[in-house]
Amino acid sequence: MKIGSVFLVGAGPGDVRLITVKGLEAIKQAEVILYDRLANPKLLEFAPADCELIYCGKLPDRHILRQENINDLLVEKALEGKLVVRLKGGDPGVFGRVGEEAAVLAHYQIPFEIVPGISSGIAAPLYAGIPVTHREYSESFAVVTAHDKSADGKPSLDWEGLVRGVDTIAFYMGVGNLPFICKNLIKHGKPSSTPIILIQWGTFGRQKTLQGTLADIAAKVLAAKFSNPAIILVGEVIALREKISWFEKKPLYGRQILLARTGDSLSELAKELMDQGADVIEFPKWKKIAVPVNQDILANISSYQRILFTSPESVGDFFKTMIEKQVDIRRIPADFFGLSIKTINELQERGLISCLIDEMSEVGKLLIVGDNSILKNNHPKEDTWVTCKKVIDIQFLPIFKRMLDEADVNTMVFPCRASVEPFIEGLKECGINAVELLVDLQVVSMGKQTMAAVVNLGLPSNGMPKRAMKESLVEYLVDKPIVVM
Repeated sequence: MKIGSVFLVGAGPGDVRLITVKGLEAIKQAEVILYDRLANPKLLEFAPADCELIYCGKLPDRHILRQENINDLLVEKALEGKLVVRLKGGDPGVFGRVGEEAAVLAHYQIPFEIVPGISSGIAAPLYAGIPVTHREYSESFAVVTAHDKSADGKPSLDWEGLVRGVDTIAFYMGVGNLPFICKNLIKHGKPSSTPIILIQWGTFGRQKTLQGTLADIAAKVLAAKFSNPAIILVGEVIALREKISWFEKKPLYGRQILLARTGDSLSELAKELMDQGADVIEFPKWKKIAVPVNQDILANISSYQRILFTSPESVGDFFKTMIEKQVDIRRIPADFFGLSIKTINELQERGLISCLIDEMSEVGKLLIVGDNSILKNNHPKEDTWVTCKKVIDIQFLPIFKRMLDEADVNTMVFPCRASVEPFIEGLKECGINAVELLVDLQVVSMGKQTMAAVVNLGLPSNGMPKRAMKESLVEYLVDKPIVVM
């Protein structure tokens, strides 16, 4: 019997781009992923389409998976011969119980690797403009658990040692015990004026901070209703924040954007919005199912004078088939057209000059290339080549609902006309009414046709950028700010 292997992977603190190269490689080849609440669910989209996803956090209809159950699942899936990834927020070796999981795997002689991750205790302060060490402020740094197994959950620590020997202290998940922490630090010698900051959802666009001193922070947290997940940082080094805060100065910081998705991977538009400081949730998640090649069309490919590609993905699927079937592209005399600028760019990357559909004449035999959605448009006079069947990946529906519950979405973006109806259909699968979801959001459409589709379906609409380009969208969102609470 073949025994599989396990990768115990640190997902990093939140920003999906902070995972290590090795961690991402493990996800991309995984057959099973067991993931925690604090591992960004967007990382799961890099997994193979047939990968089994198992949530180890708390869901509304069940209690959190106990550590013993997680250990059993790791062993069970590995003994089935599968490559298993255990995905943990931050670094698995920092309060991640990786030692217990590794010991169980070693007991069953299951091969495993531990892949470090960026710890939130270091990353969250940096995204708040605070290095945990500095020559003038802090020569030592400690990470400390803010709760333990005791009956009251209060941490039993060497308070005197912490106060005497450590300049900067990061407490993990300790908001509930904050008054206890402050009391003991002051009691054992820390001045009550010592700076302290709480960083909630560190490295996400929804990151929030609350700053004070050991004397007043507990009252501030109570008034602001500040909650976990948060890092509590104590130390004089916090003074640097005023000089080197950077993340919160990004133009789209505070934007929590719901982006209607048409493709099956992280879009360039989503990447740009994230680069500018926004949180982005893309929905729905699509799964491509292969369909048999249309042999009649393939055999007569040289008879077409016009070929219209309906999406960037359709371009890739088309040329992949050409290569697999050893069809010489020089046999195709047709002019190429695309429904969007992104599709045109995809064609140009292959060295092919093409135009938007608006510039296409009505002369010559036409072939329309795309996924199964082109069949809805009914093209009785034209030939259609369905390159694949695209369906909503239902495995991601509960993941999306959880992401939506944890975020505070304030912006909706429809990138193209083709994204509108599938978005509404996906919400229905989740039991969510689109109008009710969007009524209080700033709804932005990329282009006149997209806005018309949004309005025709009875959805709220608040405007569109000057051009249907990612740079124009960023400018539009910056010029029309929202009030971030």
